[in-house]
Amino acid sequence: MARILTITLNPALDLTIELAELRLGEVNRSEALHSHAAGKGLNVAQVLADLGHSLTVSGFIGMDNQQPFDTLFARRGFVDAFIRVPGETRSNIKLAENGGRITDLNGPGLQVDENAQQALLARLERIAPGHDAVVVAGSLPRGVSAQWLQTLLERLKAMGLKVALDTSGEALRAGLAAAPWLVKPNTEELAEAMGSGVDQVVAARTLREQGVEHVVISHGAEGVNWFSNQPALQALPPKVRVASTVGAGDSLLAGMVHGLLGNHSAEQTLRTATAIAAMAVTQIGFGITDTERLALLEGDVRVRALTEE
Repeated sequence: MARILTITLNPALDLTIELAELRLGEVNRSEALHSHAAGKGLNVAQVLADLGHSLTVSGFIGMDNQQPFDTLFARRGFVDAFIRVPGETRSNIKLAENGGRITDLNGPGLQVDENAQQALLARLERIAPGHDAVVVAGSLPRGVSAQWLQTLLERLKAMGLKVALDTSGEALRAGLAAAPWLVKPNTEELAEAMGSGVDQVVAARTLREQGVEHVVISHGAEGVNWFSNQPALQALPPKVRVASTVGAGDSLLAGMVHGLLGNHSAEQTLRTATAIAAMAVTQIGFGITDTERLALLEGDVRVRALTEE
């Protein structure tokens, strides 16, 4: 299996509250509460670990509440290459209703100064070589600019690494300028980065001409479109009961990286990745918890050619 580095610049402690229905302005009683050390890159890392890969994890973590992350790294066997900075890692609150609707209340993130940013770049210069791929995922903390992210991606590429990117907004626009190996926006993120009037096929073609090898566009329950140097493909997921959509996109990205690094066929890569994402929405938490169920979901994924004309 592969050796993979994930970078989570703005991790979070996710507090997921399960409730029957959210009633605004009223007292709501929860049915269950879950706490996870999380962040998009760390979510990707957990799925990749379940798929058998070796993981190094990096980014920024607050010194004042690092214990849940240390516990996760030890339990998962991750190589810890995070930079510790003053303060607390943010908390995100997820309100998960029984009907499948999720309301997110996300914190702003740590304040990361220039010294910490330089320390991370220096650490990555030492540890990144030798990895088969790097996944950079999630939002930017306070103090970290989109231009700095672009520089980070360019440095990783210069080391000869395959770089997968999953972010949004200004960070995505800057990241696309570095032409990563793979990008995974959803439809809204792609429209924001490329222009709301741009056709998806045209946008993907433009990105590929700029040097992005794989453009993976997620549509939630409506499926996934994948544009690469092979004929474009679309995957349609099976219908499942949704517990939480948190981590579904991260699971999809992990599945795509897994298949591509494993030289799986295009159809099998997309089928497996889509099934992993479908499984993710049925649970609260991250990772592949039931391999037999995953195999059943794979069998229910429909993969077909996507006409680009």
